[in-house]
Amino acid sequence: MKLPVIGQTSAGAAGGGCSASACGSSGEQLGHLPEAIRAKVQDHPCYSEDAHHFFARMHVAVAPACNIQCHYCNRKYDCANESRPGVVSELLTPDQAVLKTKAVAAAIPQMSVLGIAGPGDPLANPQRTFETFRRLSAEAPDIKLCVSTNGLALPESVDELARHNIDHVTITINCLDPAIGARIYPWIFWQNRRVFGIEAARILIEQQQKGLEMLTARGILVKVNSVMIPGVNDRHLKEVSRVVKAKGAFLHNVMPLIAEAEHGTFYGLTGQRGPTAAELQELQDACAGDMNMMRHCRQCRADAVGLLGEDRGEEFTLEKIAAMEIDYDKAMQLRAEVRAGITAALNARRAEREQAAAAPTRTAGPAELRSIRIAVASSGQGLVNQHFGHAREFLVYEASNAGVRFLAPRKTDLYCAGDDSCGDGESALERTISALSDCEVVLCSKIGFEPWGRLEAAGIAPNGEHAMEEIEEACAAVYRELAAAGALAAPPGETNRAA
Repeated sequence: MKLPVIGQTSAGAAGGGCSASACGSSGEQLGHLPEAIRAKVQDHPCYSEDAHHFFARMHVAVAPACNIQCHYCNRKYDCANESRPGVVSELLTPDQAVLKTKAVAAAIPQMSVLGIAGPGDPLANPQRTFETFRRLSAEAPDIKLCVSTNGLALPESVDELARHNIDHVTITINCLDPAIGARIYPWIFWQNRRVFGIEAARILIEQQQKGLEMLTARGILVKVNSVMIPGVNDRHLKEVSRVVKAKGAFLHNVMPLIAEAEHGTFYGLTGQRGPTAAELQELQDACAGDMNMMRHCRQCRADAVGLLGEDRGEEFTLEKIAAMEIDYDKAMQLRAEVRAGITAALNARRAEREQAAAAPTRTAGPAELRSIRIAVASSGQGLVNQHFGHAREFLVYEASNAGVRFLAPRKTDLYCAGDDSCGDGESALERTISALSDCEVVLCSKIGFEPWGRLEAAGIAPNGEHAMEEIEEACAAVYRELAAAGALAAPPGETNRAA
C-alpha cells in the first residue's frame, strides 16, 4: 500500500523512525491496545510509529519556569544551535503561541499535534499553559493537545487538564527509589520552599505516582519518559517500566542521557557518560517484556516544528509570521483533505499488515538464517528517499525470518554540503561509519563514490537500488536477496533472536 506523498517538508529533514513491537512488522506496536485507546493514538506522531512518518507536531514555548532541577538539564533561550529538550529560540505569550500554531497549521496541513513541553515545566506555569490550551481548544479544534511534565505539580492540575480536553500527558519518571533520585535531582521547589536531596526526590516520586494514578483513572492517556543514566538508574528502569504499566501508562520511552560538556549541564561538566546504542537497545528490549516501548523519540526542542527528526522552527519566527498572508478558512479545508487522505492510506496499510500476519510466511528454508541490521536514509514519508551525504540521522532496522522491526535512530554529522560534490567531510564520514558499524547494509536514494568505497571497506554494503520504496518493504527485499545468495546462514550455535 503506497501512502500519499505530501511533498518534501524541508530540505534534508530526517523524518523517519519507528517504535517497535517485539518482532515482526514495525507498524504493530499499538496493535495490542484496546480499540478506544488505539483510535486516540494511531494518528499521533509521538506515539504511533506509522503516523510519525506522515503527521507533524509542534511545541510552543510558553512555560519558562521550572520547579525542579535535573542534573541533565540546562535551559537555553534564544538558542538556535542545539537540538534537545529545554532549548528554545523564542519564548511566547499565549497570544503569540496561538498565532504561531495557526500559522504552522496553515503551512503544514499534516500538523496534527500541539504540545507544551517547556522550556521549563508546563504545570509550573499554569496560567500561561492553560490559557494557551483554552484558546487553542476554541480556535484550532482539529489539533490534538498534549503536555509533558516532571509531575511535581501534576496532581493539583489533573482537573484542569481534563477540563481542557487534554487526553495525552507525558510524565518524566526516572526512578522510584529516592536514593537514586537524589543523584538525579539536587532540589525541588515545593510549597514555597526549596527541598534538597533524598527528601526532595521522595516528594517528587510520590507526586509523580499520584498524578499517574489520577490521570489513568480519568481515562487520560499517559506516556512515561525515562532518561537512561549509566551507573545511576540504568539497572532500575526495568522496575520503573513494570510499575508504571501496572498503574495504567500505555507507553514507555527510555531515552539516552544527553551529556555533552558544551551543553553546560551538571552531568556534562562532571563527565557522566551517556549510554551506547547497544546499552540503550538492551535496556529497551528488557523493558519491552513488561511494557510497550517507544523507540522513535528525538528528544525534541521545546519549540520544535515539523515531522519528528526535523526542525522547521526558523520558518515560523514571530517576525516571519507577521509577514505571512494566510487564508485560514482555505487552510482548514486543505488540512481536512490532507489528513483524511493520510489516515485512509494508513488504515489500508494496517489492514494489509493484519491480513499478512494472519498467514505468516518465513524467508528461510530448513536452515535458520541470522538477522541483520540495515541503516536507512529517509527524509520522511516512510520511504528510502534521502542521499547518503544529506542524512543527519539514519534509521536502524533489524530484518529477520520474522519480519522487519525498527530499532533506533542514529544521529550523525552531515557529510555533504547539499550537492553531489561532498567536500571536506572526512571526519564526518568516519563518525557516520562508526555510528553504523553494527549494520551490514545502508539503504539510501543515492550515494557518492567516496563514501561507497569507505562503507564497503568497513564491511557495510551501500545500496541505492530501493530508492523511493517503503522502508519496511525495502529492508525485507534486501533480506530476501541476501538469503537467496546464501549470505545469511547462521554460524554454528547462533540462534536467530528475532525469529
